[in-house]
Amino acid sequence: ESRLFAETALLPTGWARNVLFDIAGDGTLAAVTAEAVEDLRDVPRAAGPVLPGMPNLHSHAFQRAMAGLAERAGPGEDSFWTWREVMYGFLARLGPDEVEIIAAQLYVEMLKSGDTAVGEFHYLHHDLDGRPYAQPAEMSLRVMAAATRSGIGITQLPVLYGFGGFGGSAAGPGQRRFLNHPDALLRIIESLTATTRDDPQTQVGIAPHSLRAVTPETLRLGIAGLDGLNPGAPIHLHIAEQTREVEDCLAWCGARPVEWLFDQVEVGARWSLIHATHMTPKETKALAASGAVAGLCPTTEANLGDGIFAAETFLAAGGAFGIGSDSHISVSPIEELRWLEYGQRLLRRGRNLLADGSGKSVGAGLFKAALDGGARALGRSIGALRPGARADLLVLDPKAATLFGKRDDLLLDALVFAGNVNPVSDVMVGGTWRVRDGRHAEEDTIAAAFRATLDRLME
Repeated sequence: ESRLFAETALLPTGWARNVLFDIAGDGTLAAVTAEAVEDLRDVPRAAGPVLPGMPNLHSHAFQRAMAGLAERAGPGEDSFWTWREVMYGFLARLGPDEVEIIAAQLYVEMLKSGDTAVGEFHYLHHDLDGRPYAQPAEMSLRVMAAATRSGIGITQLPVLYGFGGFGGSAAGPGQRRFLNHPDALLRIIESLTATTRDDPQTQVGIAPHSLRAVTPETLRLGIAGLDGLNPGAPIHLHIAEQTREVEDCLAWCGARPVEWLFDQVEVGARWSLIHATHMTPKETKALAASGAVAGLCPTTEANLGDGIFAAETFLAAGGAFGIGSDSHISVSPIEELRWLEYGQRLLRRGRNLLADGSGKSVGAGLFKAALDGGARALGRSIGALRPGARADLLVLDPKAATLFGKRDDLLLDALVFAGNVNPVSDVMVGGTWRVRDGRHAEEDTIAAAFRATLDRLME
């Protein structure tokens, strides 16, 4: 058990002064007292304003090591699909040891930036030749070991991937390491669920990769199987990321991806639809009404040339969203939120477009919404500093010049929109400090192993 005092903190009810956090031995918040008046001279004090830690709802950890490798023009028109071929080539060099150290490096970077939990959308299951490892869950277990070492909370989302395109077309050789029948994937989920059942820092769900990679039958089998192992656990799905995907879906079934999904299965609050970039207004409003979370990754969506999510329509309809860093071309929740708004500004040639009404703070509104949506997407009690929730919090650096003179929601506006220097000083996950004064205890050791790994991979 421990305690922490903060002069200011963002609570579910809003900004509060003189806040005392009582942290239970299991890493949850036992009590949160605003306007505390007891003698607190012996209680550790946060160096600056305290915020809930940000959930990062969408990650492909291994891609952190390939950031920057696909930025050279090809002989023809470059797109998501040409980037995908670069990614397939990079995968041919990765084994379990490489994947674990890359994930550890990424998770340290996430923690330092203020992410305290991650949704790992994990599709790299098998050996180089496509055969399962002796332990079929080997790659998932390695990623989860990296999370444990770094201290970040994790929702592991083993990916159901069986086909190369709509209608059950055959997968290509670059996809052979991803492929599983639902029965095989569910055995991986069963193994992970048994391993992590008593670990409050983990959750296990499922991620049907996309409508390209499943059939209606395998999609239903995967969801039904998950419910038999971990009822109510999260379901994540890439959808409508590229216009070609929408066109191919129309050619296959006569419906658009989001339209087809809502006609076929019950989509609700446990679902996260990742990207959902290309929707009609009707689809956008249906997604908002469903309670599902839109998983937005603006820096990756920009890097891949995906397009711009219909955020204005979605938020006006009451939709929930969270943010992720996806391919990790950037590892910064601040940058994701900034570009979520900036994309709308460039599209509409206006300002403050995602504010929730006149006089409302854009940065604060986006930050708070991403906390809530991200927590829901990861299926864990995080994203808010309230009794019973995990003690996941971050402390802003009082020496960050961009935050001088700012308080309350204006502080969050400055956090999101002012400057490029990381303003996070300290990060706590589950009651344990993982970052102090901007440093992670293992960052040097992990970075050295990561550098050695990249030196080998880039030979």
